[in-house]
Amino acid sequence: MATEKLSPLEDEVWRGVLLTHDSITRSIQEGLAPLNVSLAEYSVLALLGEAGPKGMRMSELAERRVMSTGGFTRLADRLERRGLIRRQRSGVDGRGFDATLTGEGRTLLRKAWRQQYRDLRGLFFDRLDDDDLRQLAGIWERLAVEP
Repeated sequence: MATEKLSPLEDEVWRGVLLTHDSITRSIQEGLAPLNVSLAEYSVLALLGEAGPKGMRMSELAERRVMSTGGFTRLADRLERRGLIRRQRSGVDGRGFDATLTGEGRTLLRKAWRQQYRDLRGLFFDRLDDDDLRQLAGIWERLAVEP
């Protein structure tokens, strides 16, 4: 029985994706560690920061984080206990919950954004020119998986 396998070029590209992702992710996590925030926590804070003062529905946050409801609830519980987010019943329909950043959460997010910006510059963007970035943006768009 024949086994399908990647061509040498495909294998090189796939390994490059995995190694680059792991390396950049690990470095960003290390940069966030002194702020006492994990990459998962940072991503939730960043989504809430982008959402602005109205915040975001918990179900949408979980969906955008691609997490199970239970896993996301535990993550949100940790952020709320630390005083970084606030949850309240939705003013729209009263059924769901909305999350917003607290003042402390906004302060931490600003520090984390600055750290991530420095890390991404050194690890990624400063190593590529505008043509490289445009090509990558086009590739990500073609590879985007629709839910």
